[in-house]
Amino acid sequence: MDEWHKAFTQNTLVPPHPQRARQLGKESIAFQCVLKWLDGPLLKQGILDMWSEFECHLRVSLFDVTYRHFFGRTWRTTVKPTNQLSRQPPRIVFSEPFYFHTTVSHPNIVAVVEVVAEGWKRGDTLQSLSCGFGILRIFGNKPESPTSAAQDKRLRLYHGTPRALLHPLLQDPIEQNKHMTLMENCSLQYTLKPHPPLEPAFHLIPENLLVSGLQQIPGLLPPHGDTGDALRKPRFQKPTTWHLDDLFFTLYPSLEKFEEELLELLISDRFREGVSLVDSGTLEVLERRLHVCVHNGLGFVHRPQVVVLVPETDLALTRTASISRRVSASSKNSSGNQVLVLRSRLRLPEMVSHAAFTIVFQLEYVFSSPSGVDGSAGSTTSLSNLACMHMVRWAVWNPELEAASGKVTLPLQGGVQLNPSRRLVYKVPSASMSSEEVKQVESGTIQFQFSLSSDTPTEYAGGPKAGRRSSRKAAVSPLAPGTPAPAQDLAAIQDSPVGPGLSLSQLAASSQSLAPGSSSKTPPQPQDSPQSQEGPQIQTQESVLESRVSHLEVDLSQPASALGTPTAEHLQELPFTPLHAPIVVGARTRSSRSQLSRAAMALLQSSGFPEILDARQQPVEVVSPVEPVRFSPQKEESDCLQGNEMVLQFLAFSRAAQDCPGAPWPQAVYFTFQFYRFPPETTPRLQLVKLGETGTNSSSSPSHILVPINKDGSFDAGSPGFQLRYMVDPTFLKPGERHWFTHYLAAQTLQVDVWDGDSLLLIGSAGIRMKHLLRQGRPAVQVSHELEVVATEYEQDTMVASGDVAGFGSVKPIAVHTVVKGRLHLTLANVGHACEPRARGSSSLPPSRSRVISNDGASLFSGGSLLTPGGPGRKRVVQAQKLADVDSELAAMLLTHTRAGQGAQAAGQEADAVHRRKLARMRLVRLQESGGEPDSRRINLLAQHNVRAQHSRDMQVIDAYRERTKADSISSVLSQAITTHHTLYATLGTAEFFEFALKNPHNTQHTVTIELDSPELSIVLDSQEWRYFKEATGLHTPLEEDMFHLRGSLAPQLYLRPRETAHIPFKYQSFSMGPLAPTQAPAEMSSEKDTESGPLWKCSAMPTKHAKVLFRAESGRLIAVLCLTVEPQPHVVDQVFRFYHPELTFLKKAIRLPPWHTLPGAPVGMPGEEPPVHVRCSDPNVICEAQNVGPGEPRDVFLKVASGPSPESKDFFVIIYADRWLAVPVQTWQVCLHSLQRVDVSCVAGQLTRLSLVLRGTQTLRKVRAFSSHPQELKTDPAGVFVLPPHGVQDLHVSVRPRKAGNRFVHLNLVDMDYHQLVASWLVCLSCRQPLISKAFEITMAAGEEKGANKRITYTNPYPSRRTYHLHTDRPDLLHFKEDSFQVAGGETYTIGLRFVPSGSTGQEEILIHINDHEGKNEETFCVKVLYQ
Repeated sequence: MDEWHKAFTQNTLVPPHPQRARQLGKESIAFQCVLKWLDGPLLKQGILDMWSEFECHLRVSLFDVTYRHFFGRTWRTTVKPTNQLSRQPPRIVFSEPFYFHTTVSHPNIVAVVEVVAEGWKRGDTLQSLSCGFGILRIFGNKPESPTSAAQDKRLRLYHGTPRALLHPLLQDPIEQNKHMTLMENCSLQYTLKPHPPLEPAFHLIPENLLVSGLQQIPGLLPPHGDTGDALRKPRFQKPTTWHLDDLFFTLYPSLEKFEEELLELLISDRFREGVSLVDSGTLEVLERRLHVCVHNGLGFVHRPQVVVLVPETDLALTRTASISRRVSASSKNSSGNQVLVLRSRLRLPEMVSHAAFTIVFQLEYVFSSPSGVDGSAGSTTSLSNLACMHMVRWAVWNPELEAASGKVTLPLQGGVQLNPSRRLVYKVPSASMSSEEVKQVESGTIQFQFSLSSDTPTEYAGGPKAGRRSSRKAAVSPLAPGTPAPAQDLAAIQDSPVGPGLSLSQLAASSQSLAPGSSSKTPPQPQDSPQSQEGPQIQTQESVLESRVSHLEVDLSQPASALGTPTAEHLQELPFTPLHAPIVVGARTRSSRSQLSRAAMALLQSSGFPEILDARQQPVEVVSPVEPVRFSPQKEESDCLQGNEMVLQFLAFSRAAQDCPGAPWPQAVYFTFQFYRFPPETTPRLQLVKLGETGTNSSSSPSHILVPINKDGSFDAGSPGFQLRYMVDPTFLKPGERHWFTHYLAAQTLQVDVWDGDSLLLIGSAGIRMKHLLRQGRPAVQVSHELEVVATEYEQDTMVASGDVAGFGSVKPIAVHTVVKGRLHLTLANVGHACEPRARGSSSLPPSRSRVISNDGASLFSGGSLLTPGGPGRKRVVQAQKLADVDSELAAMLLTHTRAGQGAQAAGQEADAVHRRKLARMRLVRLQESGGEPDSRRINLLAQHNVRAQHSRDMQVIDAYRERTKADSISSVLSQAITTHHTLYATLGTAEFFEFALKNPHNTQHTVTIELDSPELSIVLDSQEWRYFKEATGLHTPLEEDMFHLRGSLAPQLYLRPRETAHIPFKYQSFSMGPLAPTQAPAEMSSEKDTESGPLWKCSAMPTKHAKVLFRAESGRLIAVLCLTVEPQPHVVDQVFRFYHPELTFLKKAIRLPPWHTLPGAPVGMPGEEPPVHVRCSDPNVICEAQNVGPGEPRDVFLKVASGPSPESKDFFVIIYADRWLAVPVQTWQVCLHSLQRVDVSCVAGQLTRLSLVLRGTQTLRKVRAFSSHPQELKTDPAGVFVLPPHGVQDLHVSVRPRKAGNRFVHLNLVDMDYHQLVASWLVCLSCRQPLISKAFEITMAAGEEKGANKRITYTNPYPSRRTYHLHTDRPDLLHFKEDSFQVAGGETYTIGLRFVPSGSTGQEEILIHINDHEGKNEETFCVKVLYQ
């Protein structure tokens, strides 16, 4: 008994939260967790010096994050000395496994690991100190999905104690809470995986109990070998069967006195709880039950056997008539009923010869009231519905291991002491008892005879593996009516009397008696009828006592591994390593922050650009682009000038100083961009006219002004610049959109793409910050920008997986080159205009930002009267309309409607004078053909008769139509009484959260089904997500856990009590957008008069969407309808990426995110508090994902897009989130993919390679020309304009001479020169290798010299005949040849003159000199290393 009592008191469990206990039972899952070692310094050196004999151990507890509730039992490792901390890095090795199983499979069920240090402080006092804790996630994000990875994992540790998790500020996700502080360089190495071998031992280990593999479990054999882990592969002790006979209870002083006092105390408890009972006779004893089960010190190893006890004098009557005598508080004439008898035999096959195995007896009384709870006799509820059960006594017997038979007398126990079922028990006799007789006696005794059987239970014949899993599954629900009980259970209860009002299955279930935590003073929940098994089933699933029901058959639903069938092992995924060259966000476009010089401003002002004037025709105030902007939303909202005229002036385009001087400069350009939600803009071609006096100015001064080109190709240099105007006023903006437009100007960067007007090739892109356009109460503002036009070149993907750190907060991209092509000069202005107020009927207030929608005001049905009250003393008259004018379907069936309506509609719809004149002629012709007057009168009579017949038929059709549509029309009008309308203003990717206050209008409860007709509208089912949106929006409405009943793919359901109002959370989020791709060809140029007559803007009306939510009761009747009108709002685009890719292939790109919290000098690999990254795409056919290589590593977004046929383009948006619920985007990218025909060329640097492309003519004759993005390296023949015949086939000869080795992309466009249209486009993929270098030279030059250096090298003709050679170099900007070609006789030597251009910076450069023959083949290559000092 001592060993059992020790194990029982040391393994007391804290149950899970009651909300978890009320959930439906699930199958328990077994886990094995191995805590391997602890890395890092735990305490500061000052604390270590104060302690002696410093030791450390770990503690593990289960924690429910949702309800902030610890449960189970805390497990601790063995104490380890800290002398291992002296090693570098410091490490404490534990390597201890622990095991557990649980049915609460939810992502918020975690294991909290605490690091505890122990040491002797001065004064010989042992103290413990919490060094930190970690949160070990057991289950994945999806419920019921345990972590299956068996590989080692690293657990990050946090400062503090796990008791901090109980603080209300620590909401889920806890790891990302700002109050959690990581311990630097400290972590715990562990493994966690499911452990199926533990499943057969579930009956020996209670749920949620953490046990060590080194702990001896009663009922298990010691392990084999030296491992000491008995739970890795459990082996079971052989069970024995015990029989109990002649069992009876003795209660003192008598059974009548005991039950009389018990009833009086229960009645007084009910009076204190407010339950009205007429007299003590209304509460009576229904049954006396006995629960017998086996306990191993940790928990019950089997579901208890439940039998009924009867008084000894009533035993014969019970057996003959099966009637139990009612013993009430008023029956005082009974005598001698002092013994409760069980004459049947009890068979216990679960006993094991172990000192911790005991048999537990629990005496339980079942009470019932024959009338209703209020004492009335009119209640139709059965007796079993009002039954309540209370445990009054219990006893424990630990049989001797050597005994085989005998007689036992045990004392009964009760009161507040801890018992195996962990329930409140009726008190034991004390000095305060009301009866004098009870004060002097004991608590009672139990007597029985026992015998040991030699047979072996069938369930253990096949070992512990036989039938364990199936028995555990069947034990979840009690025996249903008509289901045969197991033979052993039938043998235990077939001789026992069955109490009235309780079925056999209820006796087997004994739900209330098994529920942990039940109070003898708390009335139980009413049960259903005896035939209903729902109540007992749910309560039985909560019990900690049940473990299994034995079955001999094999469970065919097991996986193949459980049945012994070999299965394929899953491959372990290696750590992710990116294979694509990442593109760094923010490296594509940049804006020069320096303002224009005074000389440049004077040059632009003297060029004749039109001046921008405000509404009063005064010059506009000029602001500097480098000055900070002080933005006040209140000033913008209260501005009296509600109209904003946005002006964009394209002034000049200059060539960058670092651009290759040999590259051709475009003659004409055009621009593409999109401002706000206006259509994508493509400007006409603008001529680049060189300024004559640019030679005296600096390189930053504008060199070419922009001049519009007329339709005939001419241009007027006297009117330079191109101007665009966008009018944003209340007539353009939707209600409430002004706030969005102000935010757009404050936060958005407008990206402008610059294109070559002749070749239609992209020159580069520039980004403009528009925050300076905020007027802030001023009448008008303008700002002039000088923007760098940056071209980005992407090389082919290589196997490089890392980049160079280029500075603080930035990473140099791999295989991505950015070149500044030029500088764009433009002026932006915002001119305010006063707008006329709208008419009263059309005035629109800003939209309501309320997040709670109520259906209380939906009942607005005013009846069917046409005259509705419109105010005092006046009425609003509604004019009736003809049915044929309202319904087009009815109008098509009528004969006279079209003829009668022609006269009324002809004036409006057929007002054409020619048509009316033809009708008049036709009438005259018919009158002439009708002849004399008698004939015409006869014709008129026939016509009138036909008209009457047609009218009669039409009336019949109208009557039939009204009868058919009457029911639908009435239903439509009545449905408006329960319909609520609401308008949402949504942007791309942003979740719009709101709550609908649904009220049950009836006096009966309903289970409401919620039906949605839009995939973009969803119900917030997760309580954590609901809490997150409430905190983000500042809502203080009530929040409920497990609010909805989910049924797989069916619509969720909600239970509503009569007249109850529940707040239902909804979320609207859209990822779809319409096509936004601008055309690659320039627009046609409008005349100057057309430009001045009206603004060049068009409203791009974003389509309005509609969604409907239906709330249906069980009968299918609607109780509420929510109609949503979604007004899409423009969104901010943070970055635009434009890719050119071969057609009909997959584009795979990695885009690197900017660092979140990059600290100066932070070591690589240091874990930081980085938020999770989630990616969504507007195109469902695009695969995008964000993968984190490791803590402290850069994060990349990977795209996989299928390109279409050439020259198709595809545009989509990539939306990035930093929160787990995808609420608000942190970045929005626009990706443009252009599909081109691919041509692969393998060549040698400096050597000419020729190929031919096939041109196919279109339907008409065209004058075309080929353009290359790298004309110095790729040339075409014919080089100029040539004719492409219709439907003809022609070759285009291409010559490629690359200057550098490597993989590159070269674009080749074939353009119609008359209409400036793109006819064909190719993507030439160069795979260039380095030539063999035959000689190497080295020279030294002084850096910064104005003069260069002249050098000479010799070349000998190795051939016997005269040859012509051509000279080329990879650096024409640093090396010039005296002669580009030369002739030399056979065997002679020629001296080549070289001119080295001076360099302004120090360093070294390697210059290649290619000597090619007359066909362009490389003969020799020299390398000259130039040292600039």
